[in-house]
Amino acid sequence: MGLHKIIVITIFISFLSNIESTRPPFSCDTYNPDTIKFKFCNFSLPVDQRVDDLILRLNLDEKISQLGNTAPAIPRLNIPAYEWWSEALHGLSTEGLGLFLNRSIKGATQFPQIILTASTFDENLWYRIAQAIAREARAAYNAGELKGMTFWAPNVNILRDPRWGRAQETAGEDPMMVGKYAVAYVRGLQGDSFEGGKLKNGNLQASAGCKHLAAQDLDYWNGHHRFTFNAQVTPQDMADSFQPPFKTCVEEGKATSLMCAYSRLNGVSNCANYDLLTTTARGQWGFNGYIVSDCDSVRVMNDSHGYTAEDAIAASIKAGMDVNCGSFVQNYTRLALQAKKLQESDIDRALRNSFSIRMRLGLFNGDPRKQEYGDISPAEICRQEHQDLALEAARNGIVLLKNSAKLLPLSKIKTISLAIIGPKANDSELLLGNYAGVPCKNVSLLQGFQRDVKSIGYHPGCNFVNCTSAAIDEAVDIAKKAQHVVLVMGLDQNVERENWDRVDLGLPGQQEILIKAVAEAAVKPVIVVLVSGGPIDISFAKDNPKIGGILWIGYPGEGGSAALTQIIFGEHNPGGRLPVTWYPKEYMKIPMTDMNMRPNSSTGYPGRTYRFYKGPKVYKFGYGLSYTTYAYNITSVSPNKLYFNYQISDKTSKNDSLHNIAVSKFGSEVCNKAKISVNVVVKNKGEMAGKHPVLLFLRPSKVKDDEVPRKQLIGFKSVGLGAGEKSQIEFIVSPCEHFTRANKYGVSVIDEGKYYLVVGDKKKSVTVSI
Repeated sequence: MGLHKIIVITIFISFLSNIESTRPPFSCDTYNPDTIKFKFCNFSLPVDQRVDDLILRLNLDEKISQLGNTAPAIPRLNIPAYEWWSEALHGLSTEGLGLFLNRSIKGATQFPQIILTASTFDENLWYRIAQAIAREARAAYNAGELKGMTFWAPNVNILRDPRWGRAQETAGEDPMMVGKYAVAYVRGLQGDSFEGGKLKNGNLQASAGCKHLAAQDLDYWNGHHRFTFNAQVTPQDMADSFQPPFKTCVEEGKATSLMCAYSRLNGVSNCANYDLLTTTARGQWGFNGYIVSDCDSVRVMNDSHGYTAEDAIAASIKAGMDVNCGSFVQNYTRLALQAKKLQESDIDRALRNSFSIRMRLGLFNGDPRKQEYGDISPAEICRQEHQDLALEAARNGIVLLKNSAKLLPLSKIKTISLAIIGPKANDSELLLGNYAGVPCKNVSLLQGFQRDVKSIGYHPGCNFVNCTSAAIDEAVDIAKKAQHVVLVMGLDQNVERENWDRVDLGLPGQQEILIKAVAEAAVKPVIVVLVSGGPIDISFAKDNPKIGGILWIGYPGEGGSAALTQIIFGEHNPGGRLPVTWYPKEYMKIPMTDMNMRPNSSTGYPGRTYRFYKGPKVYKFGYGLSYTTYAYNITSVSPNKLYFNYQISDKTSKNDSLHNIAVSKFGSEVCNKAKISVNVVVKNKGEMAGKHPVLLFLRPSKVKDDEVPRKQLIGFKSVGLGAGEKSQIEFIVSPCEHFTRANKYGVSVIDEGKYYLVVGDKKKSVTVSI
């Protein structure tokens, strides 16, 4: 063969190979006669029938091979390999095994970390972010750069303890709010409408998974590790704190995946908890999807929970787990079968759930590029609309904590010089947080200021964020020469992250000393910018007149730099509100391992989160300032008296200190009709337009014992108001949902008595009679 022919053939093969490498993996190629004869490739049949046919065609080895996150190809059935593990917490992430940005796609839009997005209290914004992430994901899949469309996000564990290293991943401490976030994210990612109901059992744009079920919010603290931790949780706290976000995620969001946690719950490994995974999630909540283990958690059961390999596998699969993140189940399932602790029918059950999702994603319907989401191209990734959305989220989430003498906003025209001080002020990666990918653009906070101010003095101040060594004299010299000083302080992924909880609620190392020294030397009061996921005790700065402004920016994503400068120079009015209580340092005395939410007056235990905590606060849940002021007026509450006509014998317990009744006794018809309309007028009394979250709380007139929440969020809406403008907002309150609490048995009850509906400094009473 001539050399020129060899070259031509080589080029042609390379061309074909390149086409194949950019083609998304799929089954049931309509042009392949060996494929279309299979019943599971008959697109007109219901998914369950197609899945049953597919499973019947698999031999045992093939079935076992599909139980891990990296599922190999089954060539004889023309089924390609599939990777279940992809991450998309706040943008396409390289943390999982599904995405590799090494060809045509170089990055993806990185939105703010969730704790900051939550600060917007804006469900529609949350939904739009998830929509954007899903479209970028489909674009990457269609281009052959993503190996699966199943994403293990969002994290819907509540932020129970401020030290948790994964605080940044959460939507805060309120179960109702976290549930609302879950619904918005799941609907947006999976391709549902904002109101829900579009998908039903139809095709999925992507698959979202709520994690980590259940009560996992300790990673590594004081010798306690998530692999071995045994969370002791009361039925009461389980019912009204830990389970509600997952229940809402499933029932309203229609999530197609749940992830079971590493830890044990009251002595039972979460991934082997039949009552949790099957009785509750599938039976009570109606979950329709696949359950995946946290990565290597079945192996952890073998290593740390006292299970043999075959027992761990049998217990987890029988409990309801369908996919094991890791290879442990794939490697040792035959042991469980040989020991007769697991049946092939148990494996078939798991495969029905997992293959159903792959089919609902359209991956068994021929080329995905010729289907509903096939026209989403790589041009969708990093598009300007998504960049603008990332900026919007960061701007609306940033929280103004202090603004003495209206120091902020600064005038861009009059600001001649700035000093920027902070160990990571010039590090763009700092802004991303964990579970991040490669951003479309990299702009540090320092670079953002350099675009707006010609004269910038910069010094890191500390050697690292932990600030074991501070160059105080050098930082002071820089500060003295500047008109204004911005100190970029706080935390980073070396201080708080997965597998690493915090050991202090204050600023690390010598950061506080540095701030005080610079503030004392500066010409004018300084501005402190706090980067963190979890709360920080900055009591020292609240009353210091030399510290004029404090801004908390979370981990604001790739739009964070522009968002911060726009707020500082008055191009945007901050409106974010804290989604978590900021505790004083003394809270460290409370063991992180104590899972009790409610206080205990007899022991002095103060409780957790704004709903139950009885101690002092640095900043309360929902706190946040603005460049303008807002006034509220609750114009009507209708009805303001609720009557539930039940006899004393119907009440849940004669021993309860409160008269109450189980909500289940009312029935769905009564609950659906029992609604309260609450109308609130909000007015912007200032001279600057702003986006303002309005929070509606329910508070009992008297907290009679430690059982009852001190107050609880029952509604929130974000409203945009121009200067001097006012708007009326209506909240529809459902007593069967919003007036309830769990009793000590975990039963949802309503207490009789007087309540207040509270918005800001205004309140209206509602009376419940039983």
